[in-house]
Amino acid sequence: MYLEIKEPTKRISADSIRVWRLSNLLGYGAALCLVGVSLYAAYAYDWKTWITTILTLGFTLLLAAAIWGVVVKPYYLQKTWRYEIDEQFAQLKYGHLKVRHIVIPMEKVEYVSTSQGPFLRKYGLFNVEIGTTTSDHTIPAIYQDEAKALRRQIATYAKVKLDGESGVEEV
Repeated sequence: MYLEIKEPTKRISADSIRVWRLSNLLGYGAALCLVGVSLYAAYAYDWKTWITTILTLGFTLLLAAAIWGVVVKPYYLQKTWRYEIDEQFAQLKYGHLKVRHIVIPMEKVEYVSTSQGPFLRKYGLFNVEIGTTTSDHTIPAIYQDEAKALRRQIATYAKVKLDGESGVEEV
C-alpha cells in the first residue's frame, strides 16, 4: 500500500554559499550600520542610560547573528540541501538542526518557473520555483543549463504548459 520513496541525492551548486554570504552580508551590514549610528548618537549626545544599554545589547546580538548568518549558516545550508525529481514526486530536503523533507506529488504542481537576482546572475545560477495550489517551493542556486532542464522536466511530468503555450517566456 505504501510507496517506497528513495532519499533525494542531487545537490545544489557550491557557489550558493557565496551568493548567500553576499546577500546576508548586505542585509546584516545595513542593519549593523543603522544600529551602530544610533549607538554612536547615544554616546555622543548623552542619551539616557537605558537607551544606550539596549542599543549596545542590540548591536552585540546583531553582530553575533551576522557572524552566524554570513559565515556559518550558508555553509551548512548548502551541505544539507538535496533534491530529486521523478515522474511521481518532486522532493526537497534541507536543514541541519531542523531537517525539512518535502514531497510534492507531480499531479499537484500547477506551475514551475525560474528566477535570478543580481547575486545569482553573477555566478550564473537560477532558483527553480515549483508552485501548487496552496504553496510554492524553491530549489535554490542551480546552474543555468541544469535549471532549464529541471524546469522542463518538471513541466513535462506535471503536464504544465511552458514557453509560448501559456504566455510564459523562456529565461
